[in-house]
Amino acid sequence: MDSQHGHQLTITSADDLIPEETETVQKALKRLPPKEAYDRVFRIRRAFQCSISHNLLPAAEQVKPEEDVEYLSPIIRAIEKEAAERADLDNLVVKR
Repeated sequence: MDSQHGHQLTITSADDLIPEETETVQKALKRLPPKEAYDRVFRIRRAFQCSISHNLLPAAEQVKPEEDVEYLSPIIRAIEKEAAERADLDNLVVKR
């Protein structure tokens, strides 16, 4: 198992490993297209099933590191940027 990309033996995307507990990630998940949200849940459930059955994901279903595409991280970065812009505007001081 490759230590850097070992997650790909059960989950097919690194973004599937992002914890869902933060408000930012919750917002990002709501912005996902329905198909991508469904696919994420499917991959996580499949990984859980592989884990409890002590099996690895079949080689044909494993994704290569160079094929791993970020689908959630760009949305998270956009939400963080929006929050920073909002904070800057909220702290804007108008001098007369």
